[in-house]
Amino acid sequence: MKKVLSVLILLCSITAIAQKEKANRIDSLFTAMNQNNEFNGVVLFAENGQVIHKKAYGKADFIKDIPLTTESVFDLASVSKQFTAMGIALLKNQKKIDYKDPISKFIPELSFYPSISIENLLTHTSGLPDYMDVMNEHWDHSKIATNRDVIEMLASIKPALLFETDTQYEYSNTGYLLLASVIEKVSGKSYEAYLKNYIFEPLKMTSTLVNRPRFAPKDIPNLTKGHVDGTDGNPTPIDTYGTDQVAYFLDGIIGDGMVNSTVADLFLWDRALYTNQLLPKREIEKIFTPHTLKDGTLTNYG
Repeated sequence: MKKVLSVLILLCSITAIAQKEKANRIDSLFTAMNQNNEFNGVVLFAENGQVIHKKAYGKADFIKDIPLTTESVFDLASVSKQFTAMGIALLKNQKKIDYKDPISKFIPELSFYPSISIENLLTHTSGLPDYMDVMNEHWDHSKIATNRDVIEMLASIKPALLFETDTQYEYSNTGYLLLASVIEKVSGKSYEAYLKNYIFEPLKMTSTLVNRPRFAPKDIPNLTKGHVDGTDGNPTPIDTYGTDQVAYFLDGIIGDGMVNSTVADLFLWDRALYTNQLLPKREIEKIFTPHTLKDGTLTNYG
């Protein structure tokens, strides 16, 4: 028995040393990148479910010289889409919707797109044009648009599809905006409340939330500022560029973005996708199954 314990302790020690070496190499890389102005952010590396390195590099606010921490909260932008997709999958598992349902069942204003299903929105095969282009051309940039405004704009101008539904894959922000509206219509809850009740709280993602900083400002601890390269080459807060930019006049849109989180919460989310915490195994497998187009071609997107 003592020999067995000795071997186990030795193996654990070797593993710990190997992980420490990996962490040191990772830290060395990101430290150098940060010093060369090639990286500013927070990283978390895990192996076999165990965190081996978590560290912040750089600034949360360059103007006020506020450093990042491992608890810093970031706007996830399009990484938000996976939470919208899970919200739809949860409704499907609750038998409140079916992936084959036409979107007109929930958004009758778009009944002139009869062939588009929930699954087409999920898998970027709808053919819908990007709402950002539509709103940039037709919307009053001094006002902040919401999902309802986009739906009404689409219903008004009836833009043509980019291709016949389910014949191509093309990444679509519009599809995920509409999915968020479906979540609200079917659940009777706001998009934010639904994700909080059914995803964030069950997984103890305590720092994750939906945030629309210009449309509905919140006091969020550890929130980072969005920056872009300024005319002088230095990081500049995006809000200094005024209202005539999509970050301002499309700030009320949910579904394709607006989820904010931390690396620790995203690690909890990642681990949950290997379990049945949110969905039974068959539904998780469906999420990770590539979509098949009308002609039988396999896409690379679940």
